[in-house]
Amino acid sequence: MNTTPTSSAATFFDLKSGLITGDGVEESVKLLSQLEGLFHDEAAWRKMDPETVVYRVRFWRPVPDGTKGGLFWGATYLEPGKVGDEYFMTHGHFHAIRDRAEYYATVSGTGALLLMNEGGQTWSQTMTVGTVHYIPGGIAHRVVNTGNEPLVFLASWPSDAGHDYASIRTAGFGKRILERDGMPCLI
Repeated sequence: MNTTPTSSAATFFDLKSGLITGDGVEESVKLLSQLEGLFHDEAAWRKMDPETVVYRVRFWRPVPDGTKGGLFWGATYLEPGKVGDEYFMTHGHFHAIRDRAEYYATVSGTGALLLMNEGGQTWSQTMTVGTVHYIPGGIAHRVVNTGNEPLVFLASWPSDAGHDYASIRTAGFGKRILERDGMPCLI
């Protein structure tokens, strides 16, 4: 498989905003309509504007998908908001190749990294400016914005890891982060 970078042009990221720019940087946007079935209060979800942007991911793939030994780099911008009493969150996933790990580093905002093993045991880590999170292989991960501003975090993951969203869409996470008495609670 080709391990030569797809572009020799420079890629940049802004330390303050997390913005990644340069030749070959791509962007994926997740709208509320694309997260059907993930929030526990479906009635509240149906009342909201389906075109609401929940999060964007800007990422750089210097090698093709599936390249063994390669790495990707990206930044996620998770908007503040709630569906009912549940905070906006990323879809969450396992890696298709289960033993692949990943790093997250928080640039701005506040939130929580939800982690879950294949048995459904779920726990969280607080995400604040400067925190770095190691996500071992075999662990599903999802990010929740518990603040009032966008939660921005950087990520680096193996280019052959792939994403298994179907397991999460089918079984969900073992716990959720909901607002209780004005505070985020792992329930």
